[in-house]
Amino acid sequence: MTQTAAPSQVSRRRPLFGSSSLHGGWRSAIWFLLPALVGFVAFYLYPALRGVYISFTDWNLIANRGSWVGADNYDRLFNDRQVWESLKITFKYTVINIVSQTILAVAIAVLMDRLTKSVTIRGILLLPWLIPNVIVALLWVWMLDGNLGIVNDFLGLFGMDPVRFFTDTGKVIPSLAGINTWRHMGYTALLIFAGLQTIPRSLYEAAAVDGATERQMFRDITIPLLRPILALVLVITIVGSLQVFDTVFVATGGFGGQPGGPANASRVIYLYIYQNAFDFNQLGYAAAISVLLVAILLTVTFLQLKLLRAGESDLA
Repeated sequence: MTQTAAPSQVSRRRPLFGSSSLHGGWRSAIWFLLPALVGFVAFYLYPALRGVYISFTDWNLIANRGSWVGADNYDRLFNDRQVWESLKITFKYTVINIVSQTILAVAIAVLMDRLTKSVTIRGILLLPWLIPNVIVALLWVWMLDGNLGIVNDFLGLFGMDPVRFFTDTGKVIPSLAGINTWRHMGYTALLIFAGLQTIPRSLYEAAAVDGATERQMFRDITIPLLRPILALVLVITIVGSLQVFDTVFVATGGFGGQPGGPANASRVIYLYIYQNAFDFNQLGYAAAISVLLVAILLTVTFLQLKLLRAGESDLA
């Protein structure tokens, strides 16, 4: 008499990746993933690898060719004072932007959570973020102009002298950071607002019963439970700030100015890369600086995610 294996034994013996249904599912999934994979390889991976290769050459952009120079560009990079000065300016812009944007976004999100959850107000907050950076920069160039700007006209009503927002070396970076904060704080506030919706109301009710004040609840409940979303916001903000280019180029170059001015006080690292590649025709050197910037971005992002424990939540 033949013995047949129990159904459970048969299922255990069947190879997981040998089933025809799973194979068919993967075949279908590959067709859906293929356009994205092609786009990633063609527009991200290949240009990135080619950029790394070009960083080891003295590539001439006009001739579209170059010879191998090894690590010469990197030796020059680490001895180029302008690279480190541009990074210093970029970090200054990043710190101002992060502090102002995060504080305002958290305040707006908490007010929305406590006072109103209107979809209309959310849409209004998102409008500046929907405007392209170049348009935003042009708008604020007109508004902050030292002679014709409406902001200086308003300050004049209080007897104040015109402020040279983009022609004063001490004010240009805070002014640029303010423009970016205005554009992105609504979008950031909506991200934080979404995080606030995940915090159970019962925690606030229990804290109120225990006599906790609003400040104590914000410090001991809201901020700790918002850690994952705050980590996301900080990563997005820092990476975006370190890559700022178009706002600086348009705002400082408006009305016949020199991009990165005055006196290179706003020459951020991306602008310095652009100038080396297209103004000085030193694409190989520009690519080497770009590789340095990528390394900085990866390091900063990794440290943020680790230190802020972005993958953990106190709600679990």
